[in-house]
Amino acid sequence: MISTIRPKLELLSAELVQTIIDEGLAVLETHGIFIENEEALSLFQEAGMKVDGATRRVFIKPLLVEKCLATTPSTIKLYDRRGERSHTIGGDTVHFDPGSAAVKILDHRDQTERGATTDDVVNFVRITDCLDHLHFQSTGLVSGDVPDMIADSYRLYLGLLFSAKPVVTGTFNVAGFQPMRDMLQAVRGGAEELRAKPLAIFDACPSPPLKWSNLTTQSLIDCARAGIPSELISMGMTGATSPVTLAGTLVQHVAENLAGLVIGQLAKPGAPVIFGGSPSSFDMRTGTTPMGAIETMMIDMGYAQIAKSLHLPTHAYMSLSDAKVNDSQSGLETGLGAVLAGLAGINVVSGPGMLNFESCQSLEKLVIDNETCGMVYRLLEGIVQREQPMAKHLFEAIMRGGEFLTLPHTRQWFRKEHVYPRLADRDTYDAWVAAGRKTMNDRAHDEVERLLASRPPDAPAPEVAAELKKIMQAEAARHGLSRLPQVKEFAV
Repeated sequence: MISTIRPKLELLSAELVQTIIDEGLAVLETHGIFIENEEALSLFQEAGMKVDGATRRVFIKPLLVEKCLATTPSTIKLYDRRGERSHTIGGDTVHFDPGSAAVKILDHRDQTERGATTDDVVNFVRITDCLDHLHFQSTGLVSGDVPDMIADSYRLYLGLLFSAKPVVTGTFNVAGFQPMRDMLQAVRGGAEELRAKPLAIFDACPSPPLKWSNLTTQSLIDCARAGIPSELISMGMTGATSPVTLAGTLVQHVAENLAGLVIGQLAKPGAPVIFGGSPSSFDMRTGTTPMGAIETMMIDMGYAQIAKSLHLPTHAYMSLSDAKVNDSQSGLETGLGAVLAGLAGINVVSGPGMLNFESCQSLEKLVIDNETCGMVYRLLEGIVQREQPMAKHLFEAIMRGGEFLTLPHTRQWFRKEHVYPRLADRDTYDAWVAAGRKTMNDRAHDEVERLLASRPPDAPAPEVAAELKKIMQAEAARHGLSRLPQVKEFAV
């Protein structure tokens, strides 16, 4: 059999990749990076780096970066809640998840954004758990019916209760890490068990340009020591918080990510780190950060190619849209981003379901995007030689008056060769009219309702659910909430 070529797309020459890396290293050594966290400053001093106490700038030598790159794993295994199914993050593998921390949900009834409640978050988690082409769930929707200080741990709590998939998450306050770690350890059965089979990825975001805050630095340190993978989310905006050229923004992106990687390795050599980001091509006309811009996607693909040259796992915010509803713009930007992310071999792709500059989630878009991701996976399989010979033997039957439709060969291969989306309309016009002239968005809403009605939530063992509730209640009480919001689907 002739081997299959995996479709692939790269934007940078090998020479340009190395030049960007070299400039990023020069920025770290010459201009340094601002580090707000005291423990990290001490770690850098112990490593022999120059630390300016007055400005909190650390000047990182290339040799230290090279040393830390050597101890950073090139692949990461992420496991589901049961510790059974694993996903490899590295190489050219591609995994989609819904992105993180949208503050609004698109209400299908009147097509307007509104704040999310506990019920919305539960539905979001349940729908994500049902969608085969989203390998990971995420704490992608913020519930407005709990205090802000527990919003992060509460989203993780609901995610662990209602889905068995690995989760992409993160914390927005230093004290929030402990209860989140405790919940993950409760699910896994202990600290060492969690280290052996990580269940979650924690996002950590530097502040552009060239700053790591106390919060995000502490997250890197805490995750490294707990064996939890950190996902580095640099967020340069071309011409606003990073150089206006795409290549210039890539230089800054590399510097910020490598600084974060070094922090993780100084805290715990061998700590799992993912080279990622959410940069954007800043729109000078509107002052917005379009994630659906082709230049944004080019930056994502560029830094992913650079990370692969360093043998690091990769992440990007793609397969999402700046549109406000599920319209043509939403399909255009999401589909293009999903395909490009797949062709670039980005390991963790965050974005399905997201609208309005990462600020809004739509359950309808989530199920639509799941089908888009399925098409991407089919593309990445490439054109495969199924048999030897491939076709010439089939024509004997055709020449005798047979039909391809009735051949055993057709029955054997048609489902393996072709994907059949549930929501995309492939019917005739008359059949579409007879079915009610429904749009893709209408069909997606019907699918959301069907999944919620027909697929019961995937609950953890009762003793695990009880321990999660105990941890969450204690955290809520610490911040003045005497009782957690009621969760309808099952008692916890």
